[in-house]
Amino acid sequence: MRRRDLVSMLALSAVPRGLPAAQSGPKLSSVIKKGRLKQGVTKGVFGRKIDFESQCRIAAELGCKGFDLTRPEEWPTVKKYGLVPTIWPNGPGGTIKDGLNRKENHARLEKAMHDALDQAAANGVPNVICFSGVRAGMDDRTGADNCVEFLNKVKAHAEDKGVTICMEYLNSKVNHPDYMFDHITWGVDVMKRVNSPQSKILFDIYHGQIMDGDIVRNIRTYYQWIGHFHTGGNPGRHDIDETQELNYRFIAQSIVELGYTGYLSHEYSPWPGHEPVAVLKKAMTICDV
Repeated sequence: MRRRDLVSMLALSAVPRGLPAAQSGPKLSSVIKKGRLKQGVTKGVFGRKIDFESQCRIAAELGCKGFDLTRPEEWPTVKKYGLVPTIWPNGPGGTIKDGLNRKENHARLEKAMHDALDQAAANGVPNVICFSGVRAGMDDRTGADNCVEFLNKVKAHAEDKGVTICMEYLNSKVNHPDYMFDHITWGVDVMKRVNSPQSKILFDIYHGQIMDGDIVRNIRTYYQWIGHFHTGGNPGRHDIDETQELNYRFIAQSIVELGYTGYLSHEYSPWPGHEPVAVLKKAMTICDV
């Protein structure tokens, strides 16, 4: 075997399994030029072939500030790369199907939420996610009342810790049939009645487009009740560029103009065949306004 061939073979064998060879090269350059909007990521934007630590490294090098929906055991890796674990995933705030609208869940979730608020505050995690749950025959008013009741029980603790409980706005038309918080006005009613600076809406732009549309007007109208944003292209919840119908540059510009200081995190999955890092670079560039 020639020396050149041996060196090439050894170099290839050093690439971690599951991580494309292209990602093991020189440090990536940040795509952020203005930085007025703090951008974050979720695991889905990287597809299935890039390991978690490499995801954190790539996100940080490209200029991301946060990493959404990571668990406590993953936070040391997130922080190693200077990223903020921006929102605690489902668990203490219920699940999409089994959430705060069921009183029978309250005792269990109340303890879990108090524990999560303590742990989030101690580790610099600014948000904890929660869900309304599905209707399953329950009328929307009763469900809203039950969610208000739960959030009122825990809001003082959230305020004391400076951690925001964010209820996610999801679509019931395509992805999450029967989900109760599927129209922005329902969630705004809940947040107005709870009336706490640490109880807000996670405004998922993709889901909002499917259910209500009028994205920028709704963001502007209900801004004071919004605590966090997710992105995703419609249709398909894929790349947020010209392959879909939303104008994310205008949306990002509108959010910045409102004085928003939280995070906008990318939660799309790349179109099949699209290279994840290239797609993320483009998404971040679009939202760097």
